[in-house]
Amino acid sequence: MPRSVAPPAPAARPAAGPVRGLPAAGAFAALVALVAALAGTVTGGGTLGDPRPLYGWYLTDLVLFALAVALLRHVPARHRAALVLAGSVAVAGIGLLAPPRTSDDAYRYVWDGRVQAAGISPYRYAPDDPALAGLRAGSPDLFPPAGRCAGWDERRTAAGACSRLNRPAVPTIYPPVAQGWFRGLAAVGGGVRAAQAGGALLAVATTLLLLTRRRPARAALWGWFPGITVWAVNDAHVDTLGALLMTAGLLVAAARPATGRRRAASGALLGAATAVKLLPALALPGALSGVLARRPRARDLTLPGAAVAVFLLVYLPYVLGSGTAVLGYLPGYLHEEGYERGEVARFGLLRLVLPGAAAPFGAALLLLAVVLHVLRRGDPDRPWRGALLVTGTALLLAAPGYPWYALLVVALVGLDGRWEWLAVPAAGQALYLLGGAHQRACYATAAAVVLTGLLFRRLLADRAAPEEG
Repeated sequence: MPRSVAPPAPAARPAAGPVRGLPAAGAFAALVALVAALAGTVTGGGTLGDPRPLYGWYLTDLVLFALAVALLRHVPARHRAALVLAGSVAVAGIGLLAPPRTSDDAYRYVWDGRVQAAGISPYRYAPDDPALAGLRAGSPDLFPPAGRCAGWDERRTAAGACSRLNRPAVPTIYPPVAQGWFRGLAAVGGGVRAAQAGGALLAVATTLLLLTRRRPARAALWGWFPGITVWAVNDAHVDTLGALLMTAGLLVAAARPATGRRRAASGALLGAATAVKLLPALALPGALSGVLARRPRARDLTLPGAAVAVFLLVYLPYVLGSGTAVLGYLPGYLHEEGYERGEVARFGLLRLVLPGAAAPFGAALLLLAVVLHVLRRGDPDRPWRGALLVTGTALLLAAPGYPWYALLVVALVGLDGRWEWLAVPAAGQALYLLGGAHQRACYATAAAVVLTGLLFRRLLADRAAPEEG
């Protein structure tokens, strides 16, 4: 009688579905908690007039953001992009729950749009100019009745009127592409709610662009970042438009093969981004990464040439209509000793080691060295890495008191994944709430985080190199 053969032992099965799904469920729960905390942030009572209620909310937002991003890697790969996009829509949408809480810039955007809709150049008159009296009378949302001028975002003009516009005695500072955005907002209603809705659309559009790289975990560093709710949507800063155009320009710059048409398109997008708010010009060296590593060619001028051409072309109609007045308040702003909040000085960290008069020159030399490094050693296949290094370094050196300037850094982190640079916008936010006395502490901490991250990555790369060899 044949000997019976025992069946083979069954292979070990993976843990049951519910157990395996716990980390993924944790990512979803952390995202929901983040959205709930952001809702509390924009509706919980804190404003720039009394920011103390915001301290705890901002810290909670940051912790939940870090947790949600960390747990995202446990979500099945096929679902990550959808979750990142859904989270981006939620994070942006939460900013629409309340009027602006910590900045009044959006009111100036609305005003500039209405001035253009009336057929007047926004560079020609200051908002409180007598020539615009009729337009002010028709804008009670921007110029409330003088009897109740007590809100954190209200101030009296020299003539005693009440205004929600900051600096009502000077003409606009915003470049032409920003003005085109403001004119578009006026065409669809023109109120501050339209500006906020526009900011939400720009933020989600940037997430979609980042997702085209098929790196959803990196896209979440932009789409889920708490500053999107606060700066991009609730306060509706136009910097978000610059971040979108810059992101598009760098993605085109990285596309292969690098044809002349693509170089021109990349330059055009970066030129348009610079004509939103000048700071995106810092991304240009990144788009030219490695160009000095070989003998220069005539085609290397295509990208920067297109950027300059677009920048000048969008200014041309305003120059024809306003002449030198097209500069608006920009010269006055650049000559200010500090930022608007008075006690915040430029180049705060450098002033620790350099005399005050030498700090701007020291900053220029350091930034030039970084630019040359990117142009010589940068990776043309990852132009955002060089752009992040230049832009982040510039902000660390300048140490601005306005956190939304660093929306560019957040977008570049979304491209490159180097999350340590998010310490730069965090430093700007802390400084904005706490005041100028904390400038050096905020940016010194940010610089330490960035340097630690760079050192850690270098050590990991050095350790991996022998193993690969």
